[in-house]
Amino acid sequence: MSESKDQSTDSTGSPGLQSRGEPQPPSFKEKIHRFFFLKGLADRPPYLQEIYDNTPRTVFYNYDLPDYMIDSQGRPITQYPRNKIRTTKYTPITFLPKNLLLQFTNVANSYFLLIVILGAFQIFGVPSPGLAAVPLIVIVCITAIKDAVEDYSRAASDAELNNSPIHLLTGVHNPNVLVDQVGPWRRFKKACSRGTARVFKFIKKCCIFICGSKRVKQEYAREQVQEDNLALHRVSTVVSDYTYRSQEPRYSVSSPRRSMNTNRRSIQSSHHRPTVALPNSLLNPILKKENAQNPSSIRANFKNRCWKDVNIGDIIRIRANEEVPADVIIISTSDSEGNCYIETKNLDGESNLKTRTALKCGGNNNLKHSDDLSDTKFWVECDAPNANLYSFKGTIHYENFDSKGNLVNEDEKEAITPENVLLRGCTLRNTKWVIGFCIYTGPETKIMLNSGITPTKTSRISRELNLSVIINFILLFVLCFVSGLINGLFYRNENNSRVFFDFHPYGKTPAINGVIAFWVALIIYQSLVPISLYISIEIIKTIQAYFIYADVKMYYDRLDFPCIAKAWNISDDLGQIEYVFSDKTGTLTQNVMEFRKCTINGKSYGLAYTEAQQGLDKRAGIDVIENANKWKNKIAADKEVMMDDLTKYSNNDQLREENITFVSSQYVRDTFLGDSGDDQKQANERFMFALALCHTVMTEESESDSTLRDFKAESPDEAALVSVARDMGIVFKKRLRSSLLLEIYGEEQEFHLLDIIPFTSARKRMSCVIKTPDNKIILYTKGADSVIFQRLNPRENPNELVSKTALYLEDYANEGLRTLCIASKVLDPQVYDNWNKRYREASSSISDDREVLMGQLEEEIEQDLVLLGGTAIEDRLQHGVPQSISILSEAGIKLWVLTGDRVETAINIGFSCNLLENDMKLLVVRPESNDTQDCEQIDDLITKYLQEEFHIDASSPSLVADAIKQARKDHSIPQAKVALVIDGAALSLIFQDLKDCPNDTIRVLQDKFLLLGKQCRSVLCCRVSPSQKAQVVKLVRTGLQVMTLAIGDGANDVAMIQAANVGVGIAGEEGRQAVMSSDYAIGQFRFLTRLLLVHGRWSYKRLAEMIPCFFYKNVVFTLTCFWYGIYNNFDGSYLYEYTYLMFYNLAFTSLPVIVLAVFDQDVSDTISLLVPQLYTSGILGKDWSQYKFVWYMFDGLYQSVISFFFPYLLFYLAFQNPQGMTIDHRFYMGVVAACIAVTACDIYVLMQQYRWDWLSVLIDCISILLVYFWTGVWSVNATYSGEFYRAGAQTLGTLGVWCCIFIGVIGCLLPRFTFDFFTSNFKPADVDIIRERVRQGAYDDYPLGYDPTDAEDVERHRLLTEIINKDPQLFEKMENEYKEEEHDKETPLERTFKSIKRRTTISRSKKGTAQRLRRDTINDQFQKHIPLDELRQQMIKEGEYTSARYSLDRINTTHEIPGVTQADTLLKYHTRNSVALNP
Repeated sequence: MSESKDQSTDSTGSPGLQSRGEPQPPSFKEKIHRFFFLKGLADRPPYLQEIYDNTPRTVFYNYDLPDYMIDSQGRPITQYPRNKIRTTKYTPITFLPKNLLLQFTNVANSYFLLIVILGAFQIFGVPSPGLAAVPLIVIVCITAIKDAVEDYSRAASDAELNNSPIHLLTGVHNPNVLVDQVGPWRRFKKACSRGTARVFKFIKKCCIFICGSKRVKQEYAREQVQEDNLALHRVSTVVSDYTYRSQEPRYSVSSPRRSMNTNRRSIQSSHHRPTVALPNSLLNPILKKENAQNPSSIRANFKNRCWKDVNIGDIIRIRANEEVPADVIIISTSDSEGNCYIETKNLDGESNLKTRTALKCGGNNNLKHSDDLSDTKFWVECDAPNANLYSFKGTIHYENFDSKGNLVNEDEKEAITPENVLLRGCTLRNTKWVIGFCIYTGPETKIMLNSGITPTKTSRISRELNLSVIINFILLFVLCFVSGLINGLFYRNENNSRVFFDFHPYGKTPAINGVIAFWVALIIYQSLVPISLYISIEIIKTIQAYFIYADVKMYYDRLDFPCIAKAWNISDDLGQIEYVFSDKTGTLTQNVMEFRKCTINGKSYGLAYTEAQQGLDKRAGIDVIENANKWKNKIAADKEVMMDDLTKYSNNDQLREENITFVSSQYVRDTFLGDSGDDQKQANERFMFALALCHTVMTEESESDSTLRDFKAESPDEAALVSVARDMGIVFKKRLRSSLLLEIYGEEQEFHLLDIIPFTSARKRMSCVIKTPDNKIILYTKGADSVIFQRLNPRENPNELVSKTALYLEDYANEGLRTLCIASKVLDPQVYDNWNKRYREASSSISDDREVLMGQLEEEIEQDLVLLGGTAIEDRLQHGVPQSISILSEAGIKLWVLTGDRVETAINIGFSCNLLENDMKLLVVRPESNDTQDCEQIDDLITKYLQEEFHIDASSPSLVADAIKQARKDHSIPQAKVALVIDGAALSLIFQDLKDCPNDTIRVLQDKFLLLGKQCRSVLCCRVSPSQKAQVVKLVRTGLQVMTLAIGDGANDVAMIQAANVGVGIAGEEGRQAVMSSDYAIGQFRFLTRLLLVHGRWSYKRLAEMIPCFFYKNVVFTLTCFWYGIYNNFDGSYLYEYTYLMFYNLAFTSLPVIVLAVFDQDVSDTISLLVPQLYTSGILGKDWSQYKFVWYMFDGLYQSVISFFFPYLLFYLAFQNPQGMTIDHRFYMGVVAACIAVTACDIYVLMQQYRWDWLSVLIDCISILLVYFWTGVWSVNATYSGEFYRAGAQTLGTLGVWCCIFIGVIGCLLPRFTFDFFTSNFKPADVDIIRERVRQGAYDDYPLGYDPTDAEDVERHRLLTEIINKDPQLFEKMENEYKEEEHDKETPLERTFKSIKRRTTISRSKKGTAQRLRRDTINDQFQKHIPLDELRQQMIKEGEYTSARYSLDRINTTHEIPGVTQADTLLKYHTRNSVALNP
């Protein structure tokens, strides 16, 4: 807490033991604050939450709490949450009331509950009120069972987690928390929970042993044995001293520690030698002496406890492969250096190991025994709980003694950084144990604060469905109002039969009678609002999500990762996506970094033919395949020479040819043979030393090769840099606590690691301070080229060296490679010691300006650097990315790439992945000055582009607003061959805070940017931050009112993923935090094509057809009752027997609609991918609209007229069956009308299906027959059926009724059939044309399940096509062979060849490859050479510079592409820095 900074200390350094004077009574505000804030409640008022977020936390160990932290009874004021986690919605006690309350917050459920309540009153004439409640009870029960099963699974997971074992230090008093007193209420709740768990387990066991297979029974038996063994393990180490922790009464601060008699000690402590005091150690000799003099005091022991028993201020011991139960500070580890290794897969999805380090005050002495921990005392001050996984500020305070036991400093401090903290959920690896001090528990841990942050999303159809429900409610009100009005007016007249025979209406006045008739009509017409609609949609979307998960074509076998639908309720949105926002690194590319080239001392090394170069050659008209083969042969030959030299000279046992990515025999000759002189040789070695020393990589033994060390890095770039140093003979062997062990050409040397200044996105660099074996202190820095060039010392870096390096870096960037600069600096020991002291003081502070102070000191030391060189790493495109982007573009989907990479890198990757085309004009938007307050230049530039390129007048806000309105209506693909390139600096101006510019100016500028992006075929946003990605997505989503999808793989993509309508995470190399925050998770980018064009389109079309069909069938059935009311003055009589009203939606017509929404396919998945233009119907909203809904309603209106009036006018009072009985009873007429309505509706739904399979037809037939079956069964028993007795025999036993039903069904369906026939034949939709082409065999070339983004499918199809072209008679030969043998089933090979033979056309045209020469390496437009160009030409003549940058010059752009002027820009940075440094 904040007051801890001012707390007093006694002579022994104990905080807070001096009196603070007479305590003042708390004010009203403080009482409120204590009640809400200090009780650890999760939901606090906003102003209290703000206080909570900004109040530091103070936790004590072996100290009594200060006076200001306790109340008058000596109890701690602040109550921290328990470590017990509960993610369930319900408890066994609250389930029934809470679940019912949540269900009846649904308007539909509340409506039907009102219907049931009305039916309970006899005045409304419901024949069987209990039976009337059955549909609602069924729906509520099904939903409750589903919720119970889901909640029980969560409860089981919570119980397993909360009861996980952990070693907890007992016997040490914890003053920070109250003793856990278990009251009667909690005992009762626990008993209920245990009872419920036993019931569920018993039900599960019965189901498994009754219905389960033998394999399932065996798996269940094994699980039971494992649970029993785990329980036995837990009980075996839990001793009776638990009563000390749970029942010991609290004492005030002034009370002495309680004495307890026990001789139990931990196994470790029984063999522990006495500990001597050491400087800067947590061990307290005074406390040790006190404990030794008091043998009756309880001894500390580690005992097995559960996670839920851990409290703030406890000390726990985590063992190898165990998860961390709470956020803890590392006191000590089993490693002599104080290091430990963790896996954070549960936190951020990253599977690579990370290093964490114990505090020096604990790790230096290896505090590993319980006695040691009982002899320590300290208190920790840290920041309030927050959700930032990568930030922690804290300080540990303790008493420092010298080796003789004399007190040196009563308040010694040590900073606590994120490197000293283990977070809940991470797993300990490769370390025997870690001892930690708990600071955050339960809901305050960082993993819990990050859970549940994914916003709730609702699909577009679900949102628009509310309007349809409202329309039906309005229609229902109108029908009920008309019924009540007519009924009231009719019975106003006394001269009617009712009065004559003394059967008076229930209401004594016409008005009351009309009101009663209104409610009676509401009960009769209740099915107009379908009771099972929402549960049906939920079932449908659940099945659709399963189909997405089960699609093997989206299974990524390398990571064993299927497509996972995490948000089941938005599958239909996948079929309406218009804009896709994609990250580049790890999303379009593999994020598997391969070191390709480097420049050292002004010389370039490395051979590579990158995918970006292939894109450049493609634009230049060069045969890419032929050129790739040439490069492949050239690289292979050079690699062979290089391997021979490395094997001969490097003495490197870690050298593996298959791991080599950097190919340069020239580098090997220069380094080992000195071909280019000693200066170049030494420069090469210094460069590789920097790569091997400046990193945070860890090593571990390779699983495939025990002699090889694998590198585990927090980023793939770092692993690539350390790997190339290893391959070149500078091998990083091991990381110790404060040193790095290298093997240099076979000889081991140890380098002391003095400091690490970590990489951040703001700094764009990292540095390491190394002390070499010859006692030199060297600062190594690596980072972005622009950052490093700004910090170069002009006196130590020759201009020619800097210029050449800049040119090479430009060349690498043009080839699509990721570039970094490497620099170093020798530090004076005294200068470093002075800086290190100030840096330690700044890092130990927990004040708000801590980062500012540290940043200033980091800037201070990272100056006057000496340039060592630059690196170039390739991040290859994922398989199928170019094809996927091309298909998505054809589908009408606009792709925006939002990347943090440089502009020129993004442009080259854009060409290589088909995002950009050769004839495109690039509109570049970037500020020309560094004045972030001036947005006029960007505004003028965008306005100019809109006017010149698209003829859009954006000179005034009103014109811009009108253009935005028009843009919202236009969903077509931009026809102009124009692409937009904008950098992060321009986006910062566009999205700057409104306070920096007039509000209207910023809003208009954002609208102009939106208009410009809307008109461009592709958009590249470069150098963007995570927040800018989210801002761009939100702008497009809200500004154009379109459906958006964001896809990414890293933590920096989470904000963008959550801002889009649909978020897709890729399980990549950077971890799976994006996956955990997404709605859908896939293994590769190419699976997005199938997810959208196949499953998304199917889901959308199915749901768009299912919902109007659902309302249509209810209109048919309900309006027949309304038409009947015409003949009985709307007196509330039922046309149907009441069970028909109940089962119409539940049984007679529900399954055909569900089958339609689950299994229907207008075209196959193969056709969906081959003809992506079919997807545009979802973008344009053609398949679902309120117009379509109303059209179906009118269709239902027509069919209801036929269903009622046709049999009524035909039979009523004019027909007799063979037994001479007339069919004039209302229930008899209801049977005929119900049979016509049900049969017509089910066939109508089947007619709307594109694909009829045996299951669809079978379910439709069963649903139709069910109404006839129920009529016969229910009318047999007079006891239950009443007036309905023998209604089935009287009606369905007559041939004329069957003829009436048959003709009535035809009359219902004939108009719709006629309309569909003429539409599909004379005004066909796109899908009708494609379906006809499929029937004619236009796509028989392609085998079933063909995926154009799958390289194997494409290659297989190409080979088969070539076989057919070479030997057209092949199939006849194969058929003759097959005729000789009888086959019960076709083989796969036969089926494949037959499908290819049935093709209608085979394209025999072969595209010729253009053999055009490349243009000159310098663009002709630069006739006047600047000095840098002269150097470039000189390097070209001397063969030192072989750039491919000229291909960028061919692009038609509005500005100079940054790739052309990148070297100039770097030199400007260097020149600016030179001016600043010169005296």
